[in-house]
Amino acid sequence: MGNPRGFLDFERVEGSALEPEQRLKNYKEFYSLPSKEEQERQGGRCMNCGVAFCHTGIIARKSTPVSLKSALGVISCAEEKPSPISGGDVGCPLHNLIPEWNDLIYRGLWSEAYDRLSLTNPFPDFTGKVCPAPCEDSCVCAINGESVTIKNNELAIVENAFKSGLVKPFIPKKRSGKKIAIIGSGPAGLACAWELNARGHKVVVYERNDRAGGLLMYGIPDMKLDKSLVQRRLDILARSEIEFKTGYAVDSKKKAEEILKSYDVLVLATGASKPIDLQIEGRQSEGVMFALDFLTASTKSLLDSGKGAQIAKGKDVLIIGSGDTSVDCVAVALRQGAKSITRFERSPKRPQSRPLSNPWPLKKQTFSTDYGLKEAIAHFGKDVREYQKLTKAFVSKNGKVCGALACELEWRVVSEGAESRRISSEVSGSQKEYKADLVLLAMGFSGAEDALAGSFGIELDGRTNIKTHNYRASRAKVYACGDARMGQSLVVWAIKDAIECAKAIDKDLCQEHKS
Repeated sequence: MGNPRGFLDFERVEGSALEPEQRLKNYKEFYSLPSKEEQERQGGRCMNCGVAFCHTGIIARKSTPVSLKSALGVISCAEEKPSPISGGDVGCPLHNLIPEWNDLIYRGLWSEAYDRLSLTNPFPDFTGKVCPAPCEDSCVCAINGESVTIKNNELAIVENAFKSGLVKPFIPKKRSGKKIAIIGSGPAGLACAWELNARGHKVVVYERNDRAGGLLMYGIPDMKLDKSLVQRRLDILARSEIEFKTGYAVDSKKKAEEILKSYDVLVLATGASKPIDLQIEGRQSEGVMFALDFLTASTKSLLDSGKGAQIAKGKDVLIIGSGDTSVDCVAVALRQGAKSITRFERSPKRPQSRPLSNPWPLKKQTFSTDYGLKEAIAHFGKDVREYQKLTKAFVSKNGKVCGALACELEWRVVSEGAESRRISSEVSGSQKEYKADLVLLAMGFSGAEDALAGSFGIELDGRTNIKTHNYRASRAKVYACGDARMGQSLVVWAIKDAIECAKAIDKDLCQEHKS
């Protein structure tokens, strides 16, 4: 180990960001990593723990106390379906060799650090940008201090690798003769394609949008993930002999059957693309739309014309939801020139410090203010978040939304045997009307699209995810991975699940060949 006192000798340094009013002028990334020398010092803060939790990669259930035993018992993605809201993430699902590459960059061995990083993560350029870094909350340094800048270190390693020409296409020396179709080119589809191609199979990726990348291309704004970086990775995949067919929607039984006849295996990596709706009075009013449609329209406008869409310009915008997508909507609406922004959350404001129910090494569930919310506070001079709000109805005029009726919620904890849960009730007389001529529904996603079952002749489970056994769907030759199989989760979990799916497919194809 290079420096056993690094976590004591060096303070955490995260890099720099443009001031909110400056970055609101465009859609460009605004965050810069520290200098290479500083990043090396940050690598030296790693304690090289004997038992490192940062790369554990498990989901801790509420009913399972987090202990050393449970944290070391890595949960397989094969049958376990992660549910981040139930207990919390512990460490990196990809089991990145974090202490190893931290030490390598501290010693200035950047090429070797990239070798170690790429062993476990095919796309550190994506996770280094958009992952919420459960690894940092599980860092031992975070027990009573500041965690190691693991996410920044990861991003610095891969960006240095790109600049140094270390990131190269991979063409296997021998092909298996098997052809595999992957439907969907988001994180799971790309990761599955990369792994299967590396194992010698011919892979063709189908994407219904005009550009490949799925969520990475159209679901995440440019400020968080510049689309040139997505295209950079797509170009490497294409040069690795992975074929992409864009603008091709497999949206009928006829198209699905044609693909099934043409390939040895078909993988569904379509994501949890069914947004949660809010079926209340006034829902059909013009101006009430899903958040992802709003973000997609903005990014597509930028890519096609170099200018952002003007959907929110001059409007009172109401965003319903409290996750990352809602933060992205705030940031995009600001750049489009929104007159005002309000965000409704059903839950109470989170505490400033960890509650007993959320101990280390779980992903921290404390109050925080993400980039878009910081921008809104700077722009409007106040926090745009409204807590414990229940939207009751949308108010419309001439078919267009002009407001929303919402009431206050009261939360309490009820015990049911050994378990406890929170329930809410409406506060009598608290209903109020809020101005809104654009409403964005950002309440998450409920599973795979219903049409998948009919088009591909497969079963969905009770949560409308694709039902699988060892990644096999209910129909022969059809597999599924990522959010389409697990439900809405993190990009890093989608990548992990896709890699495991590819391994299962490869094993099945090898067994078929032997028989």
